[in-house]
Amino acid sequence: METANLLVRALDLIGTFVFAISGAMLGIRQGMDLFGVVVLAFVTAVFGGILRDLLIGAVPPASIASWYYLALAATAGLLTFWCHERLARLQQPVLFFDAVGLGIFAVAGAQKALDYGVNWPMAAVLGMISGIGGGMVRDILAAQTPVVLRSDIYAVAALAGALVVVAGSYLSLPSTFVALAGAALCVFLRIMALYRGWKLPSVRPTE
Repeated sequence: METANLLVRALDLIGTFVFAISGAMLGIRQGMDLFGVVVLAFVTAVFGGILRDLLIGAVPPASIASWYYLALAATAGLLTFWCHERLARLQQPVLFFDAVGLGIFAVAGAQKALDYGVNWPMAAVLGMISGIGGGMVRDILAAQTPVVLRSDIYAVAALAGALVVVAGSYLSLPSTFVALAGAALCVFLRIMALYRGWKLPSVRPTE
């Protein structure tokens, strides 16, 4: 249990930093000032985790109880603000960092839900919520349609990564290996959706 707790904490912190970069990059692209960029970085980084913790009864949520999350998100926002030209050299940097954060938060959320005794279907759903929550609020604050509401594979990728964690727990596989496998699957699906055009079925609106 101690190893699992340490793994969840480490993944949460890494995901916080990566998701914060995603939020900050979108803020810069939307022309926000320094304060707006940092706020968007923080909200993107912590909202999914806060929602997960509230739903499983882990109160106060980890990202509120500890100053590490605020410090990480603010640091990532500031670094992105001052070094955005270098980060912008990456192809579609917002989407890349968002994919990485999505995978990390999905597996961390599922593992934490399992640690709190949540049944496996809901643990997978909570993992998905952990991954998509921050991105949804980020997109809403940036006045654009949330990615999860489009036909792109986003929530499904997070759910797939979370299901790997649930399956690994059921089979008693090493938690670190399972977490890496789940995150890798989530990131792979998201990247394929971005670069190969993988989409879920959708209905064309009639005129």
